[in-house]
Amino acid sequence: MSIWITIIIAGLINYLSRLGSVLIINPNKMNNTTKNILNYVPSAVFPSIIFPSIFFNQDGSIVDFNDPKIIAISVAFAIGIISKNLIATILAGLISFWTIIFLI
Repeated sequence: MSIWITIIIAGLINYLSRLGSVLIINPNKMNNTTKNILNYVPSAVFPSIIFPSIFFNQDGSIVDFNDPKIIAISVAFAIGIISKNLIATILAGLISFWTIIFLI
């Protein structure tokens, strides 16, 4: 039961810290340079969350080149560059990953 209390408290702290920054910062008072820089934050944070789970195993060692995750992200990256469509990119990655898993 204490793990759930910890998760709920961590979620509330996270939510309140984000809510505080949204309520305190007035976007009308920001200059254009700051707004442009803040537009790149999601693009910088997302790979730092995703890449370790793709390129490292559970024990922390680097995965092999023929790992299904590496092949799936390569296919998804290529489809994303070609199509410039987020849904097509996600579907290409999922389909290639599960196809490889079921073929092995």
